[in-house]
Amino acid sequence: MSQTHSPSRRTFLASTAVAAAVAGGAPLLSACSSGGEGSKEGTTTKKEAEKILPAYRASDVVEPDIPSENGSRPGFTGKAEPYGKLPASVPEKMGKGGRVTIMSPLWGTPPKKDCAYYRAVDEAIGVHVDWRTQDGNTYGEKLGAVLASSGIPDMVVIPSWEMQGKIPSAIDSRFADLGPHLSGDKVGKYPNLAAIPTAAWQMSIFGGKLKGLPIPSGAVDIVIPYYRQDVFEDKGWEVPASAQEFMDLAKEITAPRAKVWACEDMKWTAFNVFGVLPDKPYCWERQGEKLVHRIETDNYLEALEWTRKLYAAGVVHPDAMAVRGDAGTRFTAGQSMIINDGNAKWYGWTFEQSGKNPGFRVSGMDIFGHDGGDPQLYFANPAGIWAFINRKASRETIEECLAIANFAAAPYGTKENRLVRYGVEGTHYTLKDGVPTKTEQGVTEVQDTYFFTASAEAVAAFPDHPHVVEDWCGWQQRMGAFMKKPLLYGMQVREPNRWANLGDQFEDLEDDVVRGRKKVSDMQQAVEDWRKAGGDELRDWYRKLIDEAGESAA
Repeated sequence: MSQTHSPSRRTFLASTAVAAAVAGGAPLLSACSSGGEGSKEGTTTKKEAEKILPAYRASDVVEPDIPSENGSRPGFTGKAEPYGKLPASVPEKMGKGGRVTIMSPLWGTPPKKDCAYYRAVDEAIGVHVDWRTQDGNTYGEKLGAVLASSGIPDMVVIPSWEMQGKIPSAIDSRFADLGPHLSGDKVGKYPNLAAIPTAAWQMSIFGGKLKGLPIPSGAVDIVIPYYRQDVFEDKGWEVPASAQEFMDLAKEITAPRAKVWACEDMKWTAFNVFGVLPDKPYCWERQGEKLVHRIETDNYLEALEWTRKLYAAGVVHPDAMAVRGDAGTRFTAGQSMIINDGNAKWYGWTFEQSGKNPGFRVSGMDIFGHDGGDPQLYFANPAGIWAFINRKASRETIEECLAIANFAAAPYGTKENRLVRYGVEGTHYTLKDGVPTKTEQGVTEVQDTYFFTASAEAVAAFPDHPHVVEDWCGWQQRMGAFMKKPLLYGMQVREPNRWANLGDQFEDLEDDVVRGRKKVSDMQQAVEDWRKAGGDELRDWYRKLIDEAGESAA
C-alpha cells in the first residue's frame, strides 16, 4: 500500500501490519475502572495474565538462515524447495469436516467462493470455509454494522486500527473466551499456535480473557529511514550520524533545478531520532515522581522543530509540503533521496525496480541519536490484527476455527505455509530458480484470507532477493540493541470513553507545525489545553493503572 505522503498513524498501521506480515476469565483491575461494576476499563495484571496465556513452545520444524538477535526477525535467504520436499507442521488433518463462516478484510478482488485455491486449502485443513470478505479500505464501516447485528459470522477479523467507537465493547460481549481451549498447556494440541510469541498472546487478552488469535508483529518493525544506497555510493555521500549531519547532507543533496531534493517528510524518523515515546497507551514515562505524556516532553517538541527546519531549509520535496502525489514514486524515480516508511517497502521497492532499474539499491539508514550518540528506540507492538470467534459458536465450531488458525499459523518453509501463501504448485504457482512465482490463476485466486485467522512468528524471507533479507535483518539487529519496552508494553489498555478523543487533534497539528503553518508555541498551547480538558485526570488514571497492573506484562 503506497503512501501518498507522510503516513498517518492509522494508515501506517494498516499498510505496515498487512504488507509486512504478508512478507514474511481473569477479572480486570477494579481499582483502575471508574465506570462502575462490570466496567471494562483498564487492563489485566501480570499475575492474572500468567494464568491466561498459552504456554510457549518454539517450533523446530524449520531453522532460519539468520537467527533472531535483539528482537530482529529471523531471516531465510535460501532458495525455496519444491512442495514435495517441504516438511509438514500439521501431519494429521485436524478439521472434522465442518463449515465455518469468516469475515475478513481484503485488499483486492475477491476470488470466487468455489475456486481451486479455497478448495485445496479447505481439503488440507478438513474444514469448509465460507469467506465473507469485505473491502479493506472501508472495512470499519461494515464491521460496526455486522457486530451490531444478530448475524455475526463464526470468525471475525479485527485490526487494531478499527478498534474505535463501540468495537471494543463488542469484543467483550460478542466473542468467545479461548482460554478453556488454549491457556497454559492446552495450546499443546495446536503446535503452531503454541509457537506464536508470548508477547503477541499477551496483546490478545481483551477484557480479562484470551479472546483474539493474533498475527504477530516483528519487535523491531518500526518506521525505517530509507535512502538510495545506489545514488549515495555513486555520489560519495556519507550516511549521517546526527541531526546536524543530516541537515548538512540534505542541503548538499538538494538541487531544485535538477528536480532533486534530499528527503520526503521525515517527522516519523524525527520521533525516533529524538527518542519520542510511542502512541497510546505506551505514551507515558516516569520522570522522577511524575508521570509524563509524550506530548509533554522536550523530545517531542525538539523532533517537531527539527522537522520544521528541514522544510524551512527547502530540502524536503515540495510535493510533500503540499501533501500531493506519491512519495514512494518520487523516491524510486530519484527525485528524493531519503524517505521514511514501513518495513515492507524494503523488498517492495527492490522487487518493483529490479526489472527496469537493475542498479537500484535501497537501504535503511541506521537511526542515530539527535546529538550523534546512541538512539533511544521502543519495541513495536507485538500484534496488530486478531481473529475472534463468535461467543455463540458451539464447541465443535470453535475447534474447527482453531484447526484453521493452527494450519494458517504454520511457519515459513512448511507445506502448510506454502499452500496458504501460494496455493497449489503447478496450478497457482511454479518454482522458477527457487522462487515461487504465481500463475495467472494464482494471482486471481490466492489472496490473503486464511492468513488473517492467525500467523506464525514474523520472518524475513525473499528467495529472489536474499540481499534484502541480509540487509533488513542486519538493520533490525543493530537497531534492536537500542530498544526498550515502554510502560505497559504488550498490554491491552481500555481508556475511559470520556477521554477517547482527547488527543485527536495532535497529529494534524504536528503536520501544520512541521510545515510552518503553525508555530511550536501553538503546540505548547495545545498541550496546556489538553491538560485542562482532561489530560491531568487521564494521567492520574494511568498512574493508578501502572501502579497496580505492573509496568509491563511482556
